[in-house]
Amino acid sequence: MSDTSKLANARTGTRLVGAGRRKEWTGPVVNPPVWRASTHLYENTASLAEGPRRNEDGRFFYGRRGAPTQWALSDALTQLEPGATGTVLYPSGVAAIAGVLLTVVKPGDVLLISDNAYDPSRAMGKGLLSDFGIEPRFFDPLDLAAYESAFCERTKAVLLEAPGSLSMEMCDMPAMARIAREKGAISVLDNTWAGPLGFAALEHGIDITLMALTKHVGGHSDLMMGSASAGPDLYPRLRQRAQQLGTVVSPDDAALALRGLRTLQLRLEQETESALRIARWLSNREDVAQVLCPMLPGAPGHDLWKRDFTGGCGLFSFVFRGGNAAARNRFVDALQLFGIGFSWGGYESLALPIDPSTYRTCMAWPPRPGEADNRYGVRLSIGLEDTDDLIADIEQALCAWRAE
Repeated sequence: MSDTSKLANARTGTRLVGAGRRKEWTGPVVNPPVWRASTHLYENTASLAEGPRRNEDGRFFYGRRGAPTQWALSDALTQLEPGATGTVLYPSGVAAIAGVLLTVVKPGDVLLISDNAYDPSRAMGKGLLSDFGIEPRFFDPLDLAAYESAFCERTKAVLLEAPGSLSMEMCDMPAMARIAREKGAISVLDNTWAGPLGFAALEHGIDITLMALTKHVGGHSDLMMGSASAGPDLYPRLRQRAQQLGTVVSPDDAALALRGLRTLQLRLEQETESALRIARWLSNREDVAQVLCPMLPGAPGHDLWKRDFTGGCGLFSFVFRGGNAAARNRFVDALQLFGIGFSWGGYESLALPIDPSTYRTCMAWPPRPGEADNRYGVRLSIGLEDTDDLIADIEQALCAWRAE
């Protein structure tokens, strides 16, 4: 694969195979070699003087600016993101969130944060950014009128996430991006759940889209990385701020991410198919009050997902009908094929007990008003195990939930 322009009109699977495989990255081999180097050498003092003047991928300078392994990954991610000019890599998903927000807001600015955002994003707003004189304000992403009224003359950016972390609410992202632009603010989306294969964020009006590559792109629970992609106005700013912060990713991890990228579509399709089967099965259980999975017909946010998205993933939540925290924990502890852990998007299935009420400022929990007893939930990340085996495991764990 030497001419990546051939990928311009290719379908997803073909782009995933060929993206980032320019001849200048790979040479005569299939995959870009792992370039481990802090020092880049120059032919002479004239080339040394030229080095700082050309700040772009493909130009050797110093290890912090990467080498062909990292450049190939950035290139591949940019090719998968319609409307993107470039992609910046970060050593974790949280580092990507921090790097992006420290680019688009400054002391005295207001940052609007979706109330159902990833907890580290919320904590960053209340901690790191507040320490720098940036004011975080949380809003209900399901209330467009309240969202619009939350803007003021100091609002410079909005942090969105869809679906919402833990509770999986789906918001009207094109409308929210449009309102932000009309108000003169930059819209930032944590698009880790769907990624560019499931939601073309920039094409839907979002200004900056970021992902935790730790999850689906890595796919094997063995690397930490994040990314942010943007158009011609914002990408250079993201790149410059990342360099000012000394942000760099390991070439070994970049190689792992490139390897994971090649099978991304296959894994997402399998995980999504299994997740939908399990979500439908759970929705028919008397033990379950509600399944929170926007891909599931009839679930909250399904109409918006169907309108705007082309895919999803294996991550969703559900809420028990009654019970208590101890019963919910018995269920999780009884699972045999699900690990207990905070991550998701790997080949293995995971379960996590959740209580979104501890991560909310203005949104209510439980998800249905007036059903205060139905508040104890579990988030499931469905991996590549046999779906029937996973259902059987959940069924036997429900017996532990019902036990006194």
